[in-house]
Amino acid sequence: MDLIPDRKRQPPLVVLCGPTASGKTALAMDLAERLPVEIISADSRQVYLGMDIGTAKPSPEERARVPHHLIDVVTPDEAFSAADFCRLGRAALTGMAGAGRLPLVVGGTGLYIQSLVDGLADVPGRDDVFRREMLALEEREGEGALHRRLAAVDPALAARLAPRDRVRILRGLEVQHLSGRRLSDLQAQHARARTSLRALFIGVRRSRNELYERIDARTCRMFEAGLVEEVQALLAAGYAPGSKALQTIGYRECIHYLQGHASLQEARDAVQMATRRYAKRQMTWFGKVKSIIWLDSLGEFAKVMTLIEQFFNVS
Repeated sequence: MDLIPDRKRQPPLVVLCGPTASGKTALAMDLAERLPVEIISADSRQVYLGMDIGTAKPSPEERARVPHHLIDVVTPDEAFSAADFCRLGRAALTGMAGAGRLPLVVGGTGLYIQSLVDGLADVPGRDDVFRREMLALEEREGEGALHRRLAAVDPALAARLAPRDRVRILRGLEVQHLSGRRLSDLQAQHARARTSLRALFIGVRRSRNELYERIDARTCRMFEAGLVEEVQALLAAGYAPGSKALQTIGYRECIHYLQGHASLQEARDAVQMATRRYAKRQMTWFGKVKSIIWLDSLGEFAKVMTLIEQFFNVS
């Protein structure tokens, strides 16, 4: 079947999503053998240069076989947001449309996938000075102070957020401070006006026991492949141990080991535990996306091909 999209418009896209270590990359590479695809990595850490082993980036061989986008975009000390991902991802989609290629989004960062498909509300950027002021305020007044402050300026948003959800609470306060408008209002306005891209969501999942076994085995392979040495190289290059990128799973535990706060075995165990918890959070996120067609076995390749062929032939 002819699956080449109309080059005059942005093509629909296929999203392969699911928890970490579920087998998304392997399925994507199998599809690349059969279809003229280019891959957009929807992984919030694979954007960072030098963070290869701990983020399970596709190998150089895999990246040579099929074009990949949104990998190695910024250095570990640079900020990168869902808005950046949306901007760069949509630019990549436009390029694929012009080349007659099929876009395949692969990853487990739900917010990035959502931003690419639905776009993001037009909101102001960060204000680090304001953020520090708010964090100092909560330090003085105690836990819950920021949530109470948000409830005073954006009650609709505060009602949706738990008092301990400091990241989103800070963002709500920041947007109101910078724009004078409620983030909840801006989000509602965006929801009414947005034109979402047409997307086929295919989810890859495993039984919990199998997924945890895969996570544990992959973690061991990461350490054997030189994860500790990768972290040492990043620190030697001058990246701060407390930077956002290096405080993610795998990197922070290795830093604790290198600082003498944990044994190598303790660091490995901690990475496995943190990754399992992360996988659970991912499944909670994706469980809310009702349009996902879940695969319970990577042996369902024929089913995936049929779904994609039907999707592109009617899109």
